[in-house]
Order: sequence, then C-alpha cells, then structure tokens
Amino acid sequence: MTRDPIIAARGLTRRYGRRIGVDDIDLDVSAGALFGFLGPNGAGKTTFIRLVLGFLRPSEGSVRVLGHDAWGGGARVKRDVGYLPGDLRLYPWMTAAGALAIAGGVRGLDLREAGRELAERFELETTVRVRAMSRGMRQKVGLILALAHRPRLLILDEPTSGLDPIMQDRLAQVLRERAAEGATVFFSSHTLSEVEQLCDSVAIVRRGRIVASESLRDLRRRARRSVTIDFKDAATAAAATPPAFLSVERRHAATWRASLIGETAQLVQWVATQPVVDLILSPPDLESLFRAYYGSGEGVDA
Repeated sequence: MTRDPIIAARGLTRRYGRRIGVDDIDLDVSAGALFGFLGPNGAGKTTFIRLVLGFLRPSEGSVRVLGHDAWGGGARVKRDVGYLPGDLRLYPWMTAAGALAIAGGVRGLDLREAGRELAERFELETTVRVRAMSRGMRQKVGLILALAHRPRLLILDEPTSGLDPIMQDRLAQVLRERAAEGATVFFSSHTLSEVEQLCDSVAIVRRGRIVASESLRDLRRRARRSVTIDFKDAATAAAATPPAFLSVERRHAATWRASLIGETAQLVQWVATQPVVDLILSPPDLESLFRAYYGSGEGVDA
C-alpha cells in the first residue's frame, strides 16, 4: 500500500488579473519528506504556499493537504500545519513567551515547555520584546511558533533568512529530527546550497510552472562532474579514445580535463581498462544543472 501524498496539487493555477502567479501545477509531496521548493524571487513559490494553506482560492485546479481540500477544509488543515511566512510580522510589544501563550490559546494547547526547549536550542531569550530583537531573533520566534505544536506538516518560506550559519545548521538538524519522526517539511528557498544540504526531493519552479520535480539523488545522477585523468605518459593520453559519456575539454601532455555525463561506475570501469595513474572526480555540479532550467538571465543563488 502507498500512503496518500501530504500535498497533492492538480492543475493548480492562480491568476491576478492578466498576471499568472502559478500555472497548471501538478505536484505531490510524500509523507515524511524533506521537500525543497526552489526558484528565484518572483517565481511563484509564495503564491503556491498561500494556495496550499488556503489563504488564496485557485483560479483553476485544486490542492489537497493532509487529505482535505485546502480551500474548503482550511480549519482542519491549519490544525496540523506549522507555518513560517517569508514576510514574518510580529507586534513590537510581543515577546516569544507571550507569542507562545497566544498561539497555545488559539490551538487549545500548552506550548510553554515545547517553546522553552526550542528557545534553548535556538539560543533565544523568550522575555525580550520584538522591538529590541534583531532580524535573526525575530526569525527564531517564527520558527519556534511553527514548530512548538509538533505539526504533521511544516511549511517554511525562506526559513534561514536572517539566521547565521550556526543557527542554519541547528535548524537543519531540528528539521531532520522532525522528518525522522514522521513530519513532512516543505521548504521554500531561492538558495541552492541550503536545499541541497537539507532536502531529499526538490521541485524547481520557473515563472509559475514546475520545470522539474525529482529526488536530489536523481538530479545528482544527471549533473555533470568535472574529471581529471592522468595517463602514464603523453603518448598514451594522445592515443586514448574517450567514451561517449566523457566530454574531453582539454588535453595537456598526459592529462585530460573532462566532464562526466552519466554514472560514475561506468567511468571507473572504463578507467580500469586504461593505462591511467590517477583519477580525480569532483562532486556533481548541481549549480550548472539548476541554471540550465533558468537560462543565462535568471537563476538561483549558489
């Protein structure tokens, strides 16, 4: 048996007059996934999230969340969702402790202990007022509010904004723990490196449309890898014929510099039959692969 997806969008479209926010999106997000939603600013990420949360009504199509229609079943959906907006706004007089008390009252839960534990992990003083907080401190408050009630689905819109590298790593650890416990994490970002670090699956959005949706593992398989091959001497290097999956970009004396398109195993098998003394293989170049979806004038941050 297969479990129903936590998020299931079918033909999802949202128009703003003549402008299209998202266009005919089909997307499934599985239970327990760490799912990255990647695209540049203005690509449609936030519009999609607002449709998932039932804040916007689709112009066409539908989206089901936790088994419910996102628009018609909004209250049932929101009960089991933790959400961090990309434009988090908090009252200046509010403290983290006060915000947790309000959120707990709305949800009918006592969130004080869970909030304290999260505040300790994120190194946040819960009695400081928002007006005295840095941007990173306010982001921590938002994360604690999203996480404290242990939701089945976490929807985080640019969650590392304002966080220093140590806190980014700590957040990644918390999200991995929640996913291991069965929660689903939907992580919106315009930054490739943080999606690559955290997520196991990714959808790439461009101008409101999904241009790719697959596992990071499959993406890495398709990404180019830089290869340096040192033959035993210049004569052997000149006489060797590269296989179809290897694009040689430069030959110098006994050394080839090339790009691998395909599986590493086939390169290793080929090298084993050649008079090669050294092989250097770089990690998959996901950056080039992602940029190929956007063209030279549009892209994501490395």
